[in-house]
Order: sequence, then structure tokens, then C-alpha cells
Amino acid sequence: MKTFSITLGLALAATALAKTPVILSTDVGNEIDDQWAIAYLLTNPNFDVRAIVSAQAPSLPAPSAHASYEILVDEVEKRLGMAVHPPLFEGSSEPLADLQTPHPNAGVDYLIETSKQFSSSNRLTVLTIGAATDVASAILKDRSVTERIRVVAMGFRSLAEGGHEFNIENDPKAWQAILDSNVPVVIGAGDVCQRDLGMGFDHTKTFLAQRGAVGAWLWGEYQDWYFRNVKPLRKNDFSKPWIIWDIITLAYLEGMTTQNEVERPKLADDLSFQKTGSDKKITWITNVDSSRLWEDFAKRLDYYQSTHAVGLTTCPSPH
Repeated sequence: MKTFSITLGLALAATALAKTPVILSTDVGNEIDDQWAIAYLLTNPNFDVRAIVSAQAPSLPAPSAHASYEILVDEVEKRLGMAVHPPLFEGSSEPLADLQTPHPNAGVDYLIETSKQFSSSNRLTVLTIGAATDVASAILKDRSVTERIRVVAMGFRSLAEGGHEFNIENDPKAWQAILDSNVPVVIGAGDVCQRDLGMGFDHTKTFLAQRGAVGAWLWGEYQDWYFRNVKPLRKNDFSKPWIIWDIITLAYLEGMTTQNEVERPKLADDLSFQKTGSDKKITWITNVDSSRLWEDFAKRLDYYQSTHAVGLTTCPSPH
């Protein structure tokens, strides 16, 4: 029995070590892709999720990080049915004003404190799938955090076109601060997402509509977004797909991408990339194995729902 206990303990320790420790910064509610990314992140046992921080976006009601926080809580606690879950924080609702002044908040402080458990050889992964305000604020508040974290982000239009993309435009100074620092950076840009992560209307219905309460909810979110923003008005044209942009960050962590090392650029005020002549590098994702990604996403959703009570609880009708 003692030998069995030791063996089991070592196995559990190895499993824990294999998990990727992650903090997520998300502008959930701005579109539909964040909801997919959060569901995949929290139903996937390969991730050790330390916290989730809501991010600002001008498309959400003010204060936008609070609006995003409320949607985040709804997904985690009601849609995924998590009574126990990683800490959820409301981030900053305003972009950085300059490259010196962070926006302090509880999420920024938690990121900094959590990073102190890590090192340059064992980094905490910080995913940013919205404005990078809170990640940059952590760097500006404590420069040593760059020695303990890496940033994996969905952002930028392409390597050639630079930062003319929603997440970057929502806080350019945040990305100037990140790129000017020494923190390791991985980028999943819009052009790769558009090519590899489009989900058509019929495909999404087949993929999600009958996939339990969580799948049905994600399908409903997709439909609402599609009819408001994608489908042509007064035309039954469902040919255009929508892009599940943010999940590229998780595909990278799961080894479902290819990538190259490229020169670390400087982000100009006009959001173009400027060469620096430095030997510093960043990682640029070039391809996503979407078939493998969607297959794994489905498997994670199915297993999670088979082992957890999910879906909104409805109150009985009054008599």
C-alpha cells in the first residue's frame, strides 16, 4: 500500500507539472470568440488557470471592463456551472495614457504576485485576447515581471501590416510598452485567424447546437452575432463564415500551430512595425491545425458536460 501511495503521488505530481499555468486577460462580450476561448480554457485539464481578468473595449457599455466582468462571471458561474473557479478580476476600463503610468487594479496586482512563483526558466503564461492594458500595467508597475512571464496574444493584422487590428487599436501604448520590454511574446495575428479559424453558419450549427447546454449556448451566441453583424440584411445568404479569433492563443499552447521566430519590432504611433536592427526575437504564429483544434474542443466540451452539472437553473413557474 505504501509503494502504491508513493507511485500514485508521483503520478499526480507529474500531471500537475504538465499543466500550463495561465492567467487570461479577455474582453469577453465584445464579440463571440472570447466565449469560445474561455470555455475551451476552463474545460481543458491541460491548463492550470490561475485567474481571469476582464479587459476594456469601446464596443461595450461604460465602464467597459465592468461590463466585460459581468459577462465573464455569467459564463463561468452560470453557463459552465462552476461553483469553484479561478479568481475573476475586473481590469482597467481605460487605455494607457502614456508609457510610464500603469493603471493599477486588483487583477494587475494578482498577476504580479502570482508571477513571483515563477522564473525565467519556468514562466507564467499570460494570454491576452483583448486590449493589453492590464498586462502592460503589470510590466510598468513591476519591470521584474518580464523575467517571470511570457505573453501569448491574439493581435495585429499581419506581420507586414502591423497593428491595425481591434485589440491593438484599443490600447496602442500598451503594446508599445510590451514590445519595448524584454518579455517573451507570441503573436497570433488576424490574417492567420481569418485563413484558419473561420466557422461557417451551417458548420457551427452542426458542431454546437446539439452539444449539450454549453454548446447550445455558444450556438445561440454565434447566431445572435451572425444575424446582427455578418448576414446581409434582408438576404438569406449564410455563406460568410465568422472568425473565432482568440482561440489561436490556446491552439498555440496545445501544440496545434506552426510558428517562426522574427525580429522583435517597435510599434510606431501610426501602428506600423519599425525594424530595430536588434537580435531580439518574438514568436509569430503562421498556421493553425483547425481540424485538430475543433476536434479537441468538442472532446473537451463533451467530457466536461458529462462530469459537471451545467446550464442555467430555471425557477419554477408561480401557481
